[in-house]
Amino acid sequence: MTEHPIDLTNCDREPIHIPGTIQPHGVLLVLQASSLEIIQTSSNTQELIGRAPAELLGKPLSNLFEAEQIQQIQQCLKSDFDNINPLNLSFEHLENLIYFDGILHSLDTVIILELEAKQVKQKNDFFEFYHQVRGTITRIQKAPTLLEMCRVVVKEVRRITGFDRVMIYRFDPEGAGCVIAEDTDHETPYLNLHYPSSDIPQQARQLYTLNWLRLISDANYQPVPLIPETNPVTNQPLDLSRSVLRSVSPLHLEYLKNMGVTASMSISLMQDGKLWGLIACHHLSPKYVPYNIRTVGEFIGQVMSVELANKESSEDSDYKIQLKSLQTQFIEALSQAEYLMDGMVQLKSQLLHLVNATGAVIYNSKECILVGETPSEPEVYALLDWILPRFKHSLFETRSLSKDYPEAESFKAIASGVLALEISKTHQNYILWFRPEVFQTVNWGGNPNKPVEVLEDGSLRMSPRKSFELWQETVQGCSLPWKPCEIEVVAELRSLIVGIVLHQAEEMASMNFELQRSNEELDSFAYIASHDLKEPLRGIHNYANFLMEDYADVLDDDGVGKLKTMVRLTQRMEDLINSLLHFSRVGRAELIRQTLNLDELVQEAIATLTISRPQSEIEFRVPRPLPNIKCDFNQINELFTNLIGNAIKYNDKAQKFVEIGFIENPPPQSTQEAATQEQDPPALGTHYTFYVRDNGIGISLQHFEKIFQIFRRLHGRNDFGGGTGAGLTIARKIVERHGGRIWVESSLNEGSTFYFTLSAEATL
Repeated sequence: MTEHPIDLTNCDREPIHIPGTIQPHGVLLVLQASSLEIIQTSSNTQELIGRAPAELLGKPLSNLFEAEQIQQIQQCLKSDFDNINPLNLSFEHLENLIYFDGILHSLDTVIILELEAKQVKQKNDFFEFYHQVRGTITRIQKAPTLLEMCRVVVKEVRRITGFDRVMIYRFDPEGAGCVIAEDTDHETPYLNLHYPSSDIPQQARQLYTLNWLRLISDANYQPVPLIPETNPVTNQPLDLSRSVLRSVSPLHLEYLKNMGVTASMSISLMQDGKLWGLIACHHLSPKYVPYNIRTVGEFIGQVMSVELANKESSEDSDYKIQLKSLQTQFIEALSQAEYLMDGMVQLKSQLLHLVNATGAVIYNSKECILVGETPSEPEVYALLDWILPRFKHSLFETRSLSKDYPEAESFKAIASGVLALEISKTHQNYILWFRPEVFQTVNWGGNPNKPVEVLEDGSLRMSPRKSFELWQETVQGCSLPWKPCEIEVVAELRSLIVGIVLHQAEEMASMNFELQRSNEELDSFAYIASHDLKEPLRGIHNYANFLMEDYADVLDDDGVGKLKTMVRLTQRMEDLINSLLHFSRVGRAELIRQTLNLDELVQEAIATLTISRPQSEIEFRVPRPLPNIKCDFNQINELFTNLIGNAIKYNDKAQKFVEIGFIENPPPQSTQEAATQEQDPPALGTHYTFYVRDNGIGISLQHFEKIFQIFRRLHGRNDFGGGTGAGLTIARKIVERHGGRIWVESSLNEGSTFYFTLSAEATL
């Protein structure tokens, strides 16, 4: 029983599954499961079976039925209720044998038995049932389209049941419904009329999924209460969700009366476990449909439910073939691209045609690419933030975005419809498609707005609408709906793209493995070769010196000069070999990371370089204290010593300076920047870019990459103090081993700035 009056302001909370009453065309008995004792009954037993409720309560069911029928009931309790209902039951009253359809189902620890009287004893004859449905099922299966199948079903159900009007009522994604097929002789058709979702509240839809069929034989009936009012086992109102006699919401009865309907029957149409629609039957006068006829109607509904997927898949077959072809072309072209994002950018038009969209957005952690007619980039970022928690199975779709996202009102002309695909949540990769607003005229069965009724005491009551005549409304803020086949293509697209990414990742991993092995072999070769070369080179160097010492009086000046050149060349070759060995060790040595005070390290490097060049007057600038970093001391010390040493060496100015500093790169904050944190490991703190700047001779633009090549010098062998040309190559190796990169910015004769970064774990 409900504590508060029910009207349309709160009908979605009406507990229609526990009305406490039943319809009067049958009797309901509640039995204790273990003993079959009657513990609750409907109050109309005297009228229908000649026994007052007081005569039944507390008594075993055997007081009502013969032992043979009790045994039949007990045997059925062990079976599937859906397969054994109805039972052929009967008992004698006033020397007359009364026949019933018995419908059983269990509820926790009780059994509910409902009895509906019938004229004569009927057999559950399979052949008779088959004869009734055989032709109907054949016509359903042969129907070429969904709409044609619906037309077949309404005609057949009306023929079998005899209702005045039979309709197929289909739900849309928002819960509203539309009559898509109708068979009737009435002058006022309901075909193609729409009805708001409020006409069938959510809890009523739930009951439609539990019970395939629902009969109201007379909308003017007087509800029959249960005795006692609550279930004695639970002390709660009896749950009648699966009851065939369950009383109907007063609001629904009022709704039927307003339509001029006295009797109704509904058969649920299910697809993928969800309520797809209803076969709705209406009659102007009271009409009782026997259980065996209802079973035929229910079976037709089940067959139609199975056929729904087949018929829907055959719709728009040409369009589906076109979509599949576009999808294949898109994926083939995408798989040939070196980078996924670049491939999508090159396939802009195909991306739009894939789902018949007018605009699209390709979004990843680094960029947002707009294609066709789309909202602005800031609007896309805000929209994506709103969509992210609303993805279901990596998909989001709507045809009326501004309805749930008011900010979309400003761009509904180009993006009322949105279809979004989440390719990778980790790397923040998304595709969004847009469709423009399309003005539509919707034919409603009466004004869909809930009318206000003024009662005698002056109060207001929301009541079911009384008019079901054609009422037209112009709908704005909606796009053309996304077809199921379009959504299916997009869902498949994600799997195909992920497959491409995995294949590319496999190839990259293989290439990286081969590259790593090649580098290791190269390092090993460089180490062994350079180590082995040093021994014969020392011999040449030593024998050249021996010749000059032992045979100086024999050799002329030209001979001595050639020996001195040989000594100088062997010395240079040894320097080159040592540099090669050192470069190899830098690449092979294990990094020993420790927290370093960078200020102290740089000051020690400056002191060492100053001692080695006492004649040079250099101004060293450190604009602010350098941060602590976690890295290999020896390699970072060599890095700074190398860069500062070069800044001193390649400077011909009278007033020289070298500046050592860093630039802070704060973690990303915006939606666009935040995506980067998903792709790259987040830093423990602030990111830094370090630099060493000088006012020296500078470097020409065309040499920016060459200076990092090993043994590459831009000046004469002995200019600017000489050297092997391996210093910057080693510096780059050190930076790369610490997960960073190094580059130079320079202007000839004005100076150079060398920048480098370190990996996230190197910054604190």
